[in-house]
Amino acid sequence: MNNRYNTSSFLQINVFNLSSESVLPAFLFATLSYMIILFCNLTLILTIVLNKSLHQPMYLILLNLPMYDLIGSSALFPQLIKEILKNSGIMQYSACVAQAFFIHIYAAGTVFNLSAMAYDRYIAICYPLQYSTVMTNAHIMRIITIVWMSCLVLIAVLFFLLLRLPRCRSEMTHVYCDNPSLLTLVCADTTINNIYGLFIVALSQLVANGIVFYTYLRILITCFRSKRSDTKAKALQTCATHLIVFLLLECLGLFTIISYRLNNVSPHFRRFMGLSTLIFPPTLNPIIYGLKTKEIREKVLNFLKNRMFSS
Repeated sequence: MNNRYNTSSFLQINVFNLSSESVLPAFLFATLSYMIILFCNLTLILTIVLNKSLHQPMYLILLNLPMYDLIGSSALFPQLIKEILKNSGIMQYSACVAQAFFIHIYAAGTVFNLSAMAYDRYIAICYPLQYSTVMTNAHIMRIITIVWMSCLVLIAVLFFLLLRLPRCRSEMTHVYCDNPSLLTLVCADTTINNIYGLFIVALSQLVANGIVFYTYLRILITCFRSKRSDTKAKALQTCATHLIVFLLLECLGLFTIISYRLNNVSPHFRRFMGLSTLIFPPTLNPIIYGLKTKEIREKVLNFLKNRMFSS
């Protein structure tokens, strides 16, 4: 090109290079994974929405978790399946930016929402008598609004800083679009972008890990001081479920971030970790909460039984 900057509206995404024999297995795996994610998360959403007995603070905050999971998976899988079938190696730049934006909303929203859920469990277990007066509907709506608005503002600023920079490259080396991969396409100083990106990571990790560490420490102390074994067992079971989901997301996210910062990391490992972050948590979150949370499990089983007998 004669222009100094690449203004093409298309990007090259030559990261698959699938043989004709690999297309069908890859298509089936991606499609099946997406269908499982859709089914499990929509089942969890509908179970909470359609059962008034689950319209409680814990479940209203939990309701947002499958929403974030659907945002992240829907940003990835349709484009991924399309590319597997067409194998064109081309993606519109605007579609890439949109995909990256929603993937970052998923990541930040999930972390902040899990922190809000930890706060809810802390109030419920450590201050059970004050729970109904503290966790009112208005307070729940404030928490949910703060989580959503924090994500939208932080990620919007991140992409505003990205889109102001000129591009001079058009070849993507990552399996999906995100801020770090889009920054490799620009031909200007990205110091401000890197600082702000690290700021978001540090802030989200400080807030999330700080809240989770403090609340669970207090919950453990309260549980072991409790003389009622049934209360202690139920509290620990609820917290264990939450902790499994949180640690799964944190470990996968941490490995993905580190893989971007290390130049000697295999590109295949980087792609695997990136995909794992968008496949395993959205798949396992509703399954874990559905199996480990008694109220949700009973409602789902009753719904399935009624559907089977009515048909």
